[in-house]
Amino acid sequence: MEMTEMERTCEEIEKENQEYLAVFEEELKKKGLSEKTIRRHVQNADLYLNDFLLRYDPCPMASGVERLSEFADFFIRKCMWSTPSSVKTTFASLKKFYKCMLEHGNVSPEEFETLKEDIQDNLEEWQEECRVYNDDGYEEYQDMFFGGF
Repeated sequence: MEMTEMERTCEEIEKENQEYLAVFEEELKKKGLSEKTIRRHVQNADLYLNDFLLRYDPCPMASGVERLSEFADFFIRKCMWSTPSSVKTTFASLKKFYKCMLEHGNVSPEEFETLKEDIQDNLEEWQEECRVYNDDGYEEYQDMFFGGF
């Protein structure tokens, strides 16, 4: 069976993502972090790159700097383990990942700044959305944050 153009694109992006994740892991090791901490940061970045960016609307890593709000919604609703605390640690991992990408010339300073500001401006709201979703359920979450549509 022949691959479609979309499948080829996804395969290429996923290969690039694995290279980025390897660079990220090496940088975390150089900082002397524990294996557990490194594994958590890499898994969080992998979730963003290969489960969210790649599977929902295939786009390369650098385009991810503008997709954080969409990811927050995905993470809260689709990841059964999401808690306000895991929201915070996941976005901390993404910030570390993209800082590494900046240091290796894979995103521009402007792109990194966009991501950093988005996290800074929205993290508390994303954590609250997660709390509401977990405590009060989907209907209340929809009403509070999306006007009930």
